[in-house]
Amino acid sequence: PLLWRDAAELTRHRYHLLILDEAQTVKNARSQGAEVVRKIVARHRLCLTGTPLENHLGELWSQFDFLLPGFLGNNQTFTKYWRTPIEKQGDTQRRDLLARRVRPFILRRKKEEVARELPLKTIIVRKVELVGSQRDLYETVRVAMDEKVREEIASKGFNRSQIVILDALLKLRQVCCDPRLVKAKAAQKIKERAKLDLLMTMLPEQVEEGRRILLFSQFTSMLALIEKELKLVGLDYVILTGDTRDREEQVRRFQAGEVPIFLISLRAGGVGLNLTAADTVIHYDPWWNPAAENQATDRAHRLGQDKPVFVYKLIVAGSIEEKILALQERKAELAERILSADRGVDAKFGRDDIAALFAPLPN
Repeated sequence: PLLWRDAAELTRHRYHLLILDEAQTVKNARSQGAEVVRKIVARHRLCLTGTPLENHLGELWSQFDFLLPGFLGNNQTFTKYWRTPIEKQGDTQRRDLLARRVRPFILRRKKEEVARELPLKTIIVRKVELVGSQRDLYETVRVAMDEKVREEIASKGFNRSQIVILDALLKLRQVCCDPRLVKAKAAQKIKERAKLDLLMTMLPEQVEEGRRILLFSQFTSMLALIEKELKLVGLDYVILTGDTRDREEQVRRFQAGEVPIFLISLRAGGVGLNLTAADTVIHYDPWWNPAAENQATDRAHRLGQDKPVFVYKLIVAGSIEEKILALQERKAELAERILSADRGVDAKFGRDDIAALFAPLPN
């Protein structure tokens, strides 16, 4: 049932136990779903989720506001006393205090603890360098976007410049994936496609070895370009995006061994699929959220898998993609520090990172 659609019926009753499965779906406290579940009356409440903290601490607050209303204060108070000091200022003492506060209410079970029969998962980062016109395009876009972002921040401040910053970073990510993703006539004529060339040397070899491959990208336009290349070399595949109507048929064909490659849009197929026929996962482009990538990988590395799983991350050396990897590590570190008893380094991201994000490619 959809929470907002069934709100009247759900809020009409009193419950002894209310269990919220996939609780990260209400991580946005202002969403309709989050507002509905907070109105349901229950004596006991429980959240089940594999990713209680994905992007920021506000997601954790939203879930605790459902579990124990007022325990972490209201949203404004939580932001002032916890989010800002921890995320913006790197306050490790405040972070440890928050961790101790929430830990009695968290029962954490890692996959390696409860699914010890799972085979080994190996993560491999394959780096490639931009050359020729593709490198020149990256530098041209980088310089232009760096100037635009700095002007925006000077005019409106950092917090009010987020849309411009993300748009600028998007353009750099597109150049890394394939120049043809950039909406400019000059970009369409560029022949160098470093990462796509790397991919198309990997796939035929892996298929010949008998590998079964999941290939994830955030850009459906990039998947379309990969489709063309697969057709040129005669490799069979199925594809799943937000526009795919026969999802079950695509999954069935791959699981049955009819095709060796499954192209998947990260947002359309990153969760909810069982694809244990795969033993290889390729992330064509990195995403800011490490939990989203991990969930995508877990389409293959899950109960029922009996083969070792190899995970490849394709990264343009020295580019925005390397900065995204670093940010992923910091987000994962923050989640680990809050959810476990271990201590570690701080994790923050903000104004000071702009220079690094728009740094030139190394010589």
